[in-house]
Amino acid sequence: MSRSLGIDVGGTYTDLVALDESGAVETRKVLSTPDDQSTGVGQALAALGVPGASVGRLVHGTTVVTNLLLERAGARVVLCATEGATDLLELRRQDRASLFDLAVHHPPPLVGADRVVPVPERVAPEGVMRALTPEAAAAVAGVVAGRAPEIVAVCLLHAYAATEHERMLAEALARRLPGVDVVLSSEVLPEIREYERVATTTAEAYARPGVARYLGRLAGQLSSGGYPATRVMRSSGGTASTEEAARSAASLALSGPAGGVVGAAHVARAAQLPLALTIDIGGTSADVGLIVDGQPLVEHGGRVAGVSIALPRVLVETVSAGGGSIGWIDDGGALRAGPRSAGAAPGPAAFGRGGTLPTITDAHVVLGNIRAASLSGGIRLDVAASERALAPLARQLGEPTARVAEGMLAAADASMARALRRVSVERGIDPRDCALIAFGGGGPLHACALADRLEIRRIVVAPHAGVLSALGLAIAAERREAIASVMTTAAALAPGALAARAEELVARADRAGNAGGAAGGGRPLWWARCRYRGQGHELDVPFVPDDTGGQLAGRFRDMHAARYAFTLDEDVEVVSARVAVTGADHPLTLARAGRPTWRADRLEDDGGPCDAVVRGRAVVTLPDATMLVAGGWTARALPMGGWMMERDA
Repeated sequence: MSRSLGIDVGGTYTDLVALDESGAVETRKVLSTPDDQSTGVGQALAALGVPGASVGRLVHGTTVVTNLLLERAGARVVLCATEGATDLLELRRQDRASLFDLAVHHPPPLVGADRVVPVPERVAPEGVMRALTPEAAAAVAGVVAGRAPEIVAVCLLHAYAATEHERMLAEALARRLPGVDVVLSSEVLPEIREYERVATTTAEAYARPGVARYLGRLAGQLSSGGYPATRVMRSSGGTASTEEAARSAASLALSGPAGGVVGAAHVARAAQLPLALTIDIGGTSADVGLIVDGQPLVEHGGRVAGVSIALPRVLVETVSAGGGSIGWIDDGGALRAGPRSAGAAPGPAAFGRGGTLPTITDAHVVLGNIRAASLSGGIRLDVAASERALAPLARQLGEPTARVAEGMLAAADASMARALRRVSVERGIDPRDCALIAFGGGGPLHACALADRLEIRRIVVAPHAGVLSALGLAIAAERREAIASVMTTAAALAPGALAARAEELVARADRAGNAGGAAGGGRPLWWARCRYRGQGHELDVPFVPDDTGGQLAGRFRDMHAARYAFTLDEDVEVVSARVAVTGADHPLTLARAGRPTWRADRLEDDGGPCDAVVRGRAVVTLPDATMLVAGGWTARALPMGGWMMERDA
């Protein structure tokens, strides 16, 4: 029987979900291996114990790109930039890293000033002001060679509209540096905004060699076990082949968190929830997202590890509030939690792997919120070790250990609640109108406290909550995207212009690579990035090929009014257009996979079988997570698996 596998690598655990054709679900959890994530993937497959020939599809979510950016462990990049515009990475947007803390600084650029090479050329909106000659291109290539690059990034002014100079320079670099990859901004992000374009292009170059090496090791490991080639989750919520992923490393920056939101979207559709906030709490961090009409909200760009990556991505905001987040006291005497984390090694003190610092997990153990004798990965809880870890904080604060544990959880909850407000309120959505979908190992533990802070009345604890990100990977559709610059007003769009642009975008997406099922009969969806003339930000407005410029402008005005509660008497400008070609959903949908194969959940209070209704305060031990039903809340088991918690009237 063919299986579909999803493997999600997190900071603490590597999760595996296997779905077979009958809809049955098997899950495995092993400790992550930060030195080489492919080792943890192999251990998860070994723990599943099925022959590779029985696996028809394997999808992987990875934090390789995020780790490369966080650790500044990427490739040696040399950047070629237009003469006179070589300081863009240093200048950024000239915003502060922290509005009120003048001691906080942005992380250093991925490419230092000593590895930025000026290019004697200049393109302006009105045309070529200074032409790049073949001789000048060859001279630049010689300078680049002297900087010993592992990979070269090229980002010239206005290359989104005029690609000739970038291509000429790429040819000169290929002649001078055969075998050295060259990344062009006109291929990575053909859109306006020089800083975002150079930052995204540089991030692509910085991460690409490391991603290629990792995927190469993983491919060899899978092949030796008889497994199919893996697909990789992109930040935008769809999967790509290994070859595509290796050539679009920057699009993998939120690979793992995107899988969780995709899985939560399936839960939202199954539970018929039109609006939902998501909270995924793992060992290292917490990720929050937003689902509208059963689909993850996809936005254009954002920062990852302080690096701007302006590519489409599932809306995910990450805060340092995971189970391994370490409690500490700041200079003002306030109790804090995170951003430092105990990670997978040594992990929380309760894990008995050498950890001695107080973590969120230890706080839960001290309060009795985690009561299972053992956890996944062969871990046996050490309650006494958690007490010892929190004792120094308790002495310093002059408070009982339990009180300190409550304070640590409150600090973490406040951080996550702020993130949930940001992803909803900033997009014109009242969190009180949303349900909260909780997953990850810690999501069901914090769900009631977060809902109380946001005045949310309904919580869904997802089926297979502790491994929902891996489940989302296993059922994720294939997806390709393409972007093109437009830069004209909607009124100036000629009849049929949108249809021609839509056809061009689909053709570009098809050329991007083989996306399996998405290639033939895939569902194309189009968006235009629109703004009022003079604005510095855009909205993604859906369109279809038959739309006129007037219809597109009207849709933008309606969206702007709904989001910001005002309109302007200005022309609507179309900055760019984007297409996503998406394959069909995997046939093993959550409605089948999530049937109550684990309805033998048990209350840790008495060890007996769990009734269909649980009233708080109660702790429910799930197969891969722990659910805390707070006082004033009632939990009911759902027919599809998982739980619905509602605040008592």
